[in-house]
Amino acid sequence: MDTADDDARAATHLSFVAAQARFHVTLGSIRADLEEQPSPMTVLHAARRWNAAITAMADEIASALKKAS
Repeated sequence: MDTADDDARAATHLSFVAAQARFHVTLGSIRADLEEQPSPMTVLHAARRWNAAITAMADEIASALKKAS
C-alpha cells in the first residue's frame, strides 16, 4: 500500500466521520427543540417549521450551485 493512498483513505474517512457527527449534532438540536414543545400539536407545528426552513435553505443552496456551474 502506498502512503499517499493511506493518507487519501484516512482523509476520506475523517471527512465522512465529520459529516456524520455534524448530522447527529444537528439532528440532536432539532430533537431537543421538539422535546421542549409543550403539547403534541406544537411538536408537529415545530417539525413543520423545521421542515420548511430546511427545504427553503436547500432550494437556495441548489439554486446558487446551479448558477455557479
